[in-house]
Amino acid sequence: MKIDRLLGILTILLQNERVNAPYLAARFEVSRRTIGRDVDALCQAGIPIVTRQGEGGGISIAEGYKLDKSILTTDELSGIIAALKGIGTVTDTSQIERTLDKFSVSKDAVFSLQEPIVIDLASHYRGSLSPKIKMVKEAVINHQLIEFDYYYEKGLSHRRIQPYYVIFHWSAWYVFGYCTAREDWRLFKLARLWELKILPETYVQREIPEDKRNLNAVFTDNNILKALFDSSVRYQLIDDYGLYCYTETAEGKLLFEVGYTNKDYILKWLLGFGDKVKVLEPLVLAEELKATALKIFHNYSGTGH
Repeated sequence: MKIDRLLGILTILLQNERVNAPYLAARFEVSRRTIGRDVDALCQAGIPIVTRQGEGGGISIAEGYKLDKSILTTDELSGIIAALKGIGTVTDTSQIERTLDKFSVSKDAVFSLQEPIVIDLASHYRGSLSPKIKMVKEAVINHQLIEFDYYYEKGLSHRRIQPYYVIFHWSAWYVFGYCTAREDWRLFKLARLWELKILPETYVQREIPEDKRNLNAVFTDNNILKALFDSSVRYQLIDDYGLYCYTETAEGKLLFEVGYTNKDYILKWLLGFGDKVKVLEPLVLAEELKATALKIFHNYSGTGH
């Protein structure tokens, strides 16, 4: 957008004593002629910009001009920078960098881009994640349908949806939208979503029902797990659920209680503890864990290992 580019040019001029048109053209991926028009627009807006031709020339801003940034406090700017850097781990880096430039007004500014908080939203499959996020975002903006293959506990399904949001929850990314086949609102995990395509077909935005509007409700912990863990896995419990997620029994065991939504996920999580855990409730979960352990045992019986 032109306004973003104008703000970016102004910020660069405030940060540097002098820059040239070729540098700005390359930075914002436009022609030199476009940069010339942008400089004229800034001048018309009352920004005192000076241009000099020849060796040592370039574009500069009149000495003494200051940009009032008091609209945001240092803490507020710090939060924005941290968030932008986090988004930059899974989106177009150049776009984020151009946005970040706008917050660093001068070399002697109190606020610094060296934000001490690091947020990395990427994962080991970032190579496929970033394009997915970009495509879904584009489809949402243009109100276009998307289709994809989706892998879940029942197998493989081909879906077509009207996308509304890209959501990051806990450690995973999702797309929320209206599924045309199910005629209902659904949440799809991007890691399980492949062969994504944006369709030329557009849609008219629907009003999201009140019961679907609270996206956190999808992750509500409706079931309660109660289990005894060996003290040797204390650090793993703390890592996943925090310091106060358990109570220590007289026998030195860790009594753990937590709500969960996805039974398959909690089963896999418990299996990762091997013989260091015993499920007390619910009994149906304990039986499924026992059955799975027996299947694992039979897979290795008679193999000589």
